[in-house]
Parts: sequence; C-alpha cells; structure tokens
Amino acid sequence: CQLSRAVSHSSAMIGGLFIYNHKGEVLISRVYRDDIGREAVDAFRVNVIHARQQVRSPVSSIGRTSFFHVKRSNIWLCAVAKKNVSASLVFQFLYKMIEVMVSYFGKINEENIKNNFVLIYELLDELLDYGYPQNTDTGVLKTYITQQGVRAQTKEETTRITNQVTGQIAWRREGIKYRRNELFLDVIESVNLLMSPQGQVLSAHVSGRVRMKSYLSGMPECKFGINDKVVVDSRRAAGASPATSPSTTASSTSA
Repeated sequence: CQLSRAVSHSSAMIGGLFIYNHKGEVLISRVYRDDIGREAVDAFRVNVIHARQQVRSPVSSIGRTSFFHVKRSNIWLCAVAKKNVSASLVFQFLYKMIEVMVSYFGKINEENIKNNFVLIYELLDELLDYGYPQNTDTGVLKTYITQQGVRAQTKEETTRITNQVTGQIAWRREGIKYRRNELFLDVIESVNLLMSPQGQVLSAHVSGRVRMKSYLSGMPECKFGINDKVVVDSRRAAGASPATSPSTTASSTSA
C-alpha cells in the first residue's frame, strides 16, 4: 500500500516540457517521464495552436493528458503531465522559468530561443529533476551557469554554491565587501482620504513602505527601530504637569 502511494505520488509531476513558436514548430523539447511520447507534441499543436477557435483556457485535457500552457508574444511554453498534478504549482514553475530566461537573455522570442537553446537545456537540467522543480533561484543559477556554458568550479566556489542552495540566504552571496559601510533607508507614507460633499469622512487610511539600499560588507545583523521621541516627550510633559490642589477645587465648586 505504501509502495503504491509512493508510485502514484512520484508520477504526479511534470512529464515533459515543450516550447513552440507561433507555427507550432517545436523549438525546445525535454521529456522527463516515459509516459510522454511524440503524440503529445502533435496533440498540443493540432488542438491548441492550430485550433479553429481560440483556446482561452490555460489548461487543456487531450486524451488523458493535461497540457498547461503559457504564451509570451509568439512563443508557447507547455508543460505536459499524464497524472493529476497541482495546476498552481505547474504554473508557478512556468512563470519562474520565464523569469529565469528573461534574466539570462532578455525578451522571449523565437530568435532568442534559437540562439540560446544550449543554455536553455542547461537551465532545464537544473530547474527540473525527473519532473520535480528543483533550484529556480536566478541568483544561485547565475553563479555556475553562464551564457557561454558551465565553467569549472573551484573547491571554494563549490562550497559557496552548496551553502547558497541548501541555506536560507539564497538572495545574497558570501564574500561581499564595500570600501565604506553605508545603509540608506527611505520611509514612504501616503494618506488616502475619502470625504463627502458635506464634509463627512467616509474612509481614511495610511499606507507606507520602507525602502532600503545596503552597502554593508559580509552578512551583518541589523536592528532597526522607529523613532518615537515625540510620543515619549508628550508623555513626560503630561506626567510632569502639577496636580490640581483640593482647596482650588473646593473654592471653584462653592463659587
């Protein structure tokens, strides 16, 4: 029973990934499971790209096969699966894949796909492992995959990449050094007020965000606080005010 559940779980992932142009020609083809064949490529071309009526749904079920597709300009990106998979997970991966490709060679079009097909296959080997999404962080991928190909890694670089992949700070590499340690913080606030013609406040709210630009070396630990000097001073002033004497209260009452 446990084995059957494990097999069904392992099958419920992306079986293949294809990139088409607007004519239906396959530019990139990567099959991760044996249950995805050539007929899946032709089925998507005939039923979606060359369909008489425009297919609006991003998910198409053709012959017990699910096709999850995203279109960018004249390029179709399609993930294929035989089993029941999480559609949100597949689309999240497709959009992340688009983000990675844009960061490497810019706009996604047929010319860029053809000029960088070797790089795309290298990225697919890192993005998916037997149909399961693996490393999709652009910063980590760029440390060992370049447009010229995979370069040889030293022992120190390999250790640094491993720490980034398995650690919790994939967004910042180690060994960053600046001549001057500086940090810039901008607090941006906006007040939104809706008032009726009679002067009655219908709704009011304040929104804000903090933008930071860091030039700090290494991985320092920073603590930030809000300056509440005005509130503290007002409370001190209220506590230091003299109390009203009983005689004054009595005289004012009798008067």
